[in-house]
Amino acid sequence: MKIGDKVRFLSEIGGGRVAGFQGKNVVLVEDEDGFEVPMAINEVVVIGEENYDTSHVVEMKSKSQQPAAQPKEVEPADLPVAFRAKPEERKGGEELSAYLAFVPMDVKELTQTRFETYLVNDCNYYLHFTYLTAEGNGWTLRATAEVEPNTKLFIEEFGREDLNGMERVAVQLLAYKRDKNFLLRPAVDVQLRVDPVKFYKLHTFQQNDFFEQPALVYTIIENGKAARPLVIDTKQLKEEMYASKDSSQPERRQSLAVEKDGVIVVDLHADALLDTTDGLSATDILNYQLDAFRKVMKEYEKKKGTKIVFIHGKGEGVLRKALINELQYRYKHFTYQDASFQEYSYGATQVTIR
Repeated sequence: MKIGDKVRFLSEIGGGRVAGFQGKNVVLVEDEDGFEVPMAINEVVVIGEENYDTSHVVEMKSKSQQPAAQPKEVEPADLPVAFRAKPEERKGGEELSAYLAFVPMDVKELTQTRFETYLVNDCNYYLHFTYLTAEGNGWTLRATAEVEPNTKLFIEEFGREDLNGMERVAVQLLAYKRDKNFLLRPAVDVQLRVDPVKFYKLHTFQQNDFFEQPALVYTIIENGKAARPLVIDTKQLKEEMYASKDSSQPERRQSLAVEKDGVIVVDLHADALLDTTDGLSATDILNYQLDAFRKVMKEYEKKKGTKIVFIHGKGEGVLRKALINELQYRYKHFTYQDASFQEYSYGATQVTIR
């Protein structure tokens, strides 16, 4: 199917010419009045030159002097049927895998292009999903639909003006199969942080297995393992802080703070805090680092004028963002700034006790 083809609708009367496409699954059909009607691509069929002018139907109804023609009984076999092949399952697709993808509509004009959002279903299950964005402490539903196995579904189109409202997104999934028995899979609920700055950088959009053009792809679940979002659960963190220490956990090194030229220096790198990180996840390590930060802050919180440099490294900026969040909400009366670039590059934050 291409632009200019004549098509007719399968589920309703009418048709027209293909004027364009929205994503991979929606075709724009221009009718005789020049209006573009969006239709699912599997609800239209390409035909030869036919007459879509229905005015003769109106004329027939207006000629009251002519007796109405008796309707011809139509056998069910004569009715047009919209054939829809069952989705094919593939080997290795029994474990849930799904992704959230952002695709630039014109990657060559990255500063001006708009973007498309897709839900990619890379498994043999149907997925019913909800796609949400955060507004303060609440959430807004942006889309909900069903995605067939081993397909992708267009969700929405958006511009740069919408990015600030998309920094926190959530995807919830419910997996099932139709007309057959299947293994029950747990529901999936994943929150992701979307960095708006990435949409201004060409290298953000990479070649991938799902689209012909480069895309920014976030993992929701892969091979049955849900993504672990970089979102700090404060309730869980508090429980872990006050929980009894498990003897199986690695020992924390005793010395955290070192005084240097009148400034307290604390290295929050994992290898500086722990003798070993074997068996710890990235979230476990982050919790240890934040716990160490809070202990130092508590130790010096009454020593006004004290300057403390927390070395967190550059990396992906996860630990730094977590520290800034703590300073903004838990330690509002203290000031902070980037530490000396000459000594710590961009990998440290200095806090002044007030």
